[in-house]
Amino acid sequence: MLQQPTLQQLRELKLPGMAQALEEQLNQPQSSSLSFEERIAFMLDREISYRKNRKLQGLIKTAKFRYQACVEDIDYQHPRNLDKSQFASLIQCNWIRQKHNIIFEGPTGTGKSWLACALGLQACRQIISVRYFRLPRLLETLRIAHADGSYADLISQIAKTQLVVLDDWGIDILGREQRNDLLEILEDRYQQSATIITTQLPIKKWHEFIGEATIADAILDRVVHNAYQIKFDGDSLRRKEGKQLNKNKKTID
Repeated sequence: MLQQPTLQQLRELKLPGMAQALEEQLNQPQSSSLSFEERIAFMLDREISYRKNRKLQGLIKTAKFRYQACVEDIDYQHPRNLDKSQFASLIQCNWIRQKHNIIFEGPTGTGKSWLACALGLQACRQIISVRYFRLPRLLETLRIAHADGSYADLISQIAKTQLVVLDDWGIDILGREQRNDLLEILEDRYQQSATIITTQLPIKKWHEFIGEATIADAILDRVVHNAYQIKFDGDSLRRKEGKQLNKNKKTID
């Protein structure tokens, strides 16, 4: 029988999807009613699906999202000024292909980081490379990279990523080296790739956060002018979830 050698050869050729599809056909008597072309087409479809799924999982792993968020779970009912029609457009990810940015601005707990991760996952689904960073942690990583000689490689990796999420923008006033590093990242990305920024800090206060007028002007010029600016308001979703949890607990008690 040629079945086992053929399966082995498919695996050696790194065609596991086709091998799995062939095994299924061998184990299902009704498959014998399919034509040769139909059986080959089925095997090819399975291989393509296998490779796309593997690529997707790799992109998600590399992105290192803070939250396991997806666009199907977005809460449009909570009052926070979230425009459903606008988000339906953003979900298509054309803004990434057009090298635009998004700025999510609003109070803590309004879902800025979660929504950024949801859009990031949606980009991965469309085979777009994504990296998620909390800005304070990224700046610390860059500081270490300066010292150990890995700075150029890290900057290059970020520059090559099609979508970068910079979460918690504006937490602390920047130092001189941090300002320069941030400008370097955003200069590489300007009109070359897309960036999501989440912040509690209104854009008019970014000069204070960045700390040096010339660099602040350069950063804003590269980020704000081609960005979708989405401002949230309303109560914290975390507070809402906490109230619901306490309500459920009282019901159980």
